[in-house]
Amino acid sequence: MPLTKLPDAETQCAELAELIRPHLQANTVLVGIHSGGAWIARRLRELLELPSEVGLINVSFHRDDFGEKGLHRQIKPTSIPFDVEGRSLILVDDVLFTGRTTRAAINELFDYGRPASIKLAVLADRGGRELPIFAEFCTWKPELGKDEELVLEPDAAGRLQWRRAEHA
Repeated sequence: MPLTKLPDAETQCAELAELIRPHLQANTVLVGIHSGGAWIARRLRELLELPSEVGLINVSFHRDDFGEKGLHRQIKPTSIPFDVEGRSLILVDDVLFTGRTTRAAINELFDYGRPASIKLAVLADRGGRELPIFAEFCTWKPELGKDEELVLEPDAAGRLQWRRAEHA
C-alpha cells in the first residue's frame, strides 16, 4: 500500500531524542551516516544537549556494491573527532532498509577502534532486511511500494522534510 502522507521529520527527530534519552551513558556519542543520518545526528545532539561533537561517517569505501556503483559525486569525508575505543556509540541514519549501509558503517567505525557498544537509531525502518541488523530506536515503519524510496532533505529554512521518490 503506497504512502499517502509523510510525517513531519522535525517532530520525528524530537521523538527519537526522547526514545534515546533514557539510554544515554556518560560516554555516549552520536555518529551520523552521510547525509541524512548526519543531519539527524546534529539535530539529536542539540535536542539531547550532548557535549561531544557528532561523528560523521561515509560508508562509500565499505559498501559491498562499491564495484558496481563506485563513488558518489559529492563524497563527504568521515570525521570522527573523538576516541571510539570503549565508547558507547549511537549510529544514526535516516532510513533502514536492507542493512547493508549499516554494516558498512560498522566496518568503517571499527577502523577507528573497538567501541563498547553500537546502537542504531533511525527515523524510518522500511523492512526488507538482507542482514541481521535492527534499529534499537525508530519512530516510523512505513509501508512502501517496491519502486518507492524515502528521501530526507533540508528545506530552504534548514528544516528536515521527507519526500517520496521513484527509483528504477
